[in-house]
Amino acid sequence: MLTFYTNPMSRGRMIRWMLEELEEPYETVVLGYGADMNAPGYLALNPMGKVPTVVLGETVVTEVAAICTWLAQKFPEKGLMAQDSASFYRWMFFAAGPLEAAVTNTSFGWKPEGPEQEGRAGYGSFDRVVRTLSGYLGNHDYIADGRFTAADVYVGSQVGWGMRFGSLPETDAFQAYWNRLKDRPALIRANTKDDALI
Repeated sequence: MLTFYTNPMSRGRMIRWMLEELEEPYETVVLGYGADMNAPGYLALNPMGKVPTVVLGETVVTEVAAICTWLAQKFPEKGLMAQDSASFYRWMFFAAGPLEAAVTNTSFGWKPEGPEQEGRAGYGSFDRVVRTLSGYLGNHDYIADGRFTAADVYVGSQVGWGMRFGSLPETDAFQAYWNRLKDRPALIRANTKDDALI
């Protein structure tokens, strides 16, 4: 059985959604911040001392984008891996790299100044990241295959949370994309479980 290490106030919520989409049995282990996540037993699984982590037998997977992708590939019969793997991987890595970095840096009050810093930052600027993702979603209902995949769990979570907490603007494309995702039964089940834990 899959074992899912999480905290309901973490990125683990994304993996809870993914697991609910799979409808495979899994065990949840809730860890508190601090001592729990830095206990030797857990650090042996995830030396970063953070959640989420998923374990199946001897296999340990960390990092949300990696977990979503691995689960989609581990259970191909669930249909959560895209045939269009180029778009799937492109936007998974975009969300894990440029989007995450741009949102985090902006929330800390730092933004690249001028072309040299924009080049060194890798993502260019927050506005460029938003324009790029919003532009893509303005022309595509989903990340890949024209249907829901694991990439939508990851990218969609970032878009939904970003708009909810004001770290991403509410563009028309972002709102329309999130509206296609927010009422999925698996997401509702996941949120109900995590909200109950809080």
